[in-house]
Amino acid sequence: MPWRARLLTAAPDESVLVVTTHHVAMDAWSLDVLARDLRTAYAARTAGRAPDLPPPPVQYADYALWQREALGDPDDADGVIAAQLRYWRDALAGAPEELALPADRPRRTRSSFRGGLVPLTVEPDVHAALAEVARRGGGTMFMVAQAALAVLLSRTGAGTDVPLGTPIAGRSDTALAGVIGFFLNTLVLRTDVGGDPTFAELLARVREADLAAYAHQDVPFERLVEELNPARSLSRHPLFQVMLTLDNAPAANWELPGLHVRPLPAVPLPAKFDLAVTLAERRDGSGAPAGLTGGIEYAADLFDESTVRALSDRLVRVLEQVAADPDVRVGDVDVLSEDERRLVVDGWNDTSRPVPSDASLVELFEGQAARTPDAVAVVAEGVSWAYAELNARANGVARGLAGRGVGRESLVGVRMRRSAELVATLLGVLKAGAAYVPLDTSHPEERLASIAAEAGVSVVLTDDDVFEPVERNPEVTTSPGNLAYVMYTSGSSGVPKGVAVTHGSVAAFVLDTAWRDDVLESVLVQANHAFDASTYEIWAPLLHGGRLVVAPAGKGWRPRCGAG
Repeated sequence: MPWRARLLTAAPDESVLVVTTHHVAMDAWSLDVLARDLRTAYAARTAGRAPDLPPPPVQYADYALWQREALGDPDDADGVIAAQLRYWRDALAGAPEELALPADRPRRTRSSFRGGLVPLTVEPDVHAALAEVARRGGGTMFMVAQAALAVLLSRTGAGTDVPLGTPIAGRSDTALAGVIGFFLNTLVLRTDVGGDPTFAELLARVREADLAAYAHQDVPFERLVEELNPARSLSRHPLFQVMLTLDNAPAANWELPGLHVRPLPAVPLPAKFDLAVTLAERRDGSGAPAGLTGGIEYAADLFDESTVRALSDRLVRVLEQVAADPDVRVGDVDVLSEDERRLVVDGWNDTSRPVPSDASLVELFEGQAARTPDAVAVVAEGVSWAYAELNARANGVARGLAGRGVGRESLVGVRMRRSAELVATLLGVLKAGAAYVPLDTSHPEERLASIAAEAGVSVVLTDDDVFEPVERNPEVTTSPGNLAYVMYTSGSSGVPKGVAVTHGSVAAFVLDTAWRDDVLESVLVQANHAFDASTYEIWAPLLHGGRLVVAPAGKGWRPRCGAG
């Protein structure tokens, strides 16, 4: 049964009417029809007569038959539905399958549909200004809201191609106004935020795209999904994950003669989308804008309430700015509050901390080794070296390189597997005043020869090179401005390109206050030394007195590309 109704007696003078219906039986526009029929029937029954409810001019079954006939056979290339499907294939070609949202948690493999709701309010003066923006742009309040939401999502990491879902009433014939049924359809509206347009220009884009979508609104969403066949997942909605609704359905009047009636808040509904933004326009007695109200429903699998509350505040902030200046460029819209901006700029990205500007990686490491000579520095297969021993082994590498003519600003190729010896070699190259050029042992000979020639490598060290430990540190001076390494990109865009990195840059990175000492007590070295993740894995723990645990060569994760 698509309908169930129960009258519950809560007290001698208080009752609760509970009507439960499946969505296939009615939509939001049907509530006003239901309330009107209930008022008519109640007034008649209390007067002791049968209700006089004239039958609607058409039944829902008539609509279903008409729709099937009007749309035609999908196999008919000249039919309406075939033409509309062609439009949607073109309109949604290349659209992102999943929108990047500022979620608090990774997406689960299967959605639990747990949700929450955060309210949203826009003041009357802003509402009035937005209505003027819509009028001047030849659009609607919904189009303004869509453009503003696309700006917010784009500025918070969703990119410049923002698909949004929206419900459409589907009651294109006045004869359907008094019919209870599910006429609703869902459209996918794609918003292009690229090129840093003004908001007015973005609104024009939205208007053009929306009008085209409305002209092709008859394809049922389920049929569209079946036709486009996007990658399906039990954890997200297909084609879009953010819904936008401007609720303009007639407000249902539930007042009954002789009774005081009030609607009860519904229990939280399942979260069908990652985010669902609902707005409604309020009007005063003269019909003037009196504010926007609504909320953001969210998937609790992904978001905390505090995050969505911040998104709600940011959406209001965007609406306020574009209302005040529709010619503001998307890139100039402030989505952060003053407190949020202060946290990002002065908190997370505070660069006023002291960083050793006059110390190289060599000096920083040697200082650490002097402070904690007996602390374990490197652990590998069958090897455990303290800081003093690692320092001595690196000194031996430096002396051996000096004997081969390597000095300040020389470039030394390092073609070695992941091992404790590799760590000593990289450090030894720097102690010799040179910079290392990582060479991945798995790469073809031609690629390695090309890199070595292009970089001007003078010496290449391999696993076969053995150097005796030396206790005395080399008397070679290195500065923060000297090169530490030259790492080559994967070459996916053409020819591999060398990225030159100085001692000072590495020091500023690994000594950042973001790295907690407790995290750096023991770090797994699993990246290939020709991949830039190795910069953190090797140098961050060494300069914090931590321990490197070297994953055996050929085991664990191996990157598929070089630097960057």
